[in-house]
Amino acid sequence: MEIKKKIFIEVCKIKRGKTKTYKEIAKAVKTSPRAVARILSQNLNPIKIPCHRVIRSDGKIGGYTFKGKRKDKMKIKLLRKEGAKI
Repeated sequence: MEIKKKIFIEVCKIKRGKTKTYKEIAKAVKTSPRAVARILSQNLNPIKIPCHRVIRSDGKIGGYTFKGKRKDKMKIKLLRKEGAKI
């Protein structure tokens, strides 16, 4: 199975209101956190694949790209709406 599919499957396992780090996803699929971030930035279906639930290891939210544009405030809004502690 290709790494992109593995990452998307792992991200889909994150429950609403919860988060995981890029590092945790990377460890689960045996790749680097940077590779996870790069692949998630290419996510064309953020409704089905909730990449906004993936944050940095230092607790900061990290980036969020939606329709090719940076939307960090949208990521915060989505996480708060779901009840995640950020």
